[in-house]
Amino acid sequence: MFDKFTDRAKRVIRFAHQEAERLHSEFTGTEHILLGLLNEEGVPADILARFNVDAAKVREEIERLISTSSKAGPVRPELTPVAKKALQYAVEEARALGQEFVGTEHIFLGLLREKDGLATQVLVSLSIDVDELRRELLDSIKDNQLTLLDLQSPPGKEEIEQEEEKVFKPRESASRTPALDSFGRDLTRLAREGKLDPVIGRETEIARVLQVLCRRTKNNPVLLGDAGVGKTAIVEGFVQRIVSGDAPELLADRRVVVLDLALMVAGTKYRGQFEERIKAVMKEVRRADNVILFIDEL
Repeated sequence: MFDKFTDRAKRVIRFAHQEAERLHSEFTGTEHILLGLLNEEGVPADILARFNVDAAKVREEIERLISTSSKAGPVRPELTPVAKKALQYAVEEARALGQEFVGTEHIFLGLLREKDGLATQVLVSLSIDVDELRRELLDSIKDNQLTLLDLQSPPGKEEIEQEEEKVFKPRESASRTPALDSFGRDLTRLAREGKLDPVIGRETEIARVLQVLCRRTKNNPVLLGDAGVGKTAIVEGFVQRIVSGDAPELLADRRVVVLDLALMVAGTKYRGQFEERIKAVMKEVRRADNVILFIDEL
């Protein structure tokens, strides 16, 4: 079954087994798979966040509902019948959506479809409408089908042309840059949330980068230096200046995103798939008109 699972989907299952062991569960159930989905970035985690589902609360509820009695010896990495059924549903959901590979979003659809699983019981106990959650997930998949990270099946040229407008005109509740969100890390958001460390002693370098960015032409700064000298810190420093309002007016509303090229290459199985991802990201960047891309390890 798992030979058709994407790398992220396989990581979810591995993490589920680890959670089962941590919680002293004899087998891996749908509740552990739900924890795996929350641990992995992707569509399911984004949808759950949209429904204000807190990972810590889910974990607490699961620990409350299942027995945590100690068990001698290692836990067997076997799935419960209900979990197996949910994963089989995931395969069916991927097939129904025209996808050759099973991603995390399909696993989530399978969990929501299996109403006897503890995963759905946990969500219901947190006042989540499971049917509405499933509809929202399906809408998100269909809106962003060509650019979601987990959808590995290579679309043909005709399919791309037919879906292009739908991909780049998502619903108002969905992100307007799904490909960029999947393959990038938003430094501006992290700075606003206070998750970037303060940068000290790099004022000259930061000012120079801001100066280059404000040029009308030749405005792509390149930071050169040995590993560990603080090139990324300079970028984080000017991002913090943008957020704090201590940057030129021209950069006041800019969004700085780190583009992970290694992540874009990962999981590509067909010729042209990487190029399609690049095209999707660049088209979103051009349409957004306020994005500064930072390519690390150029």
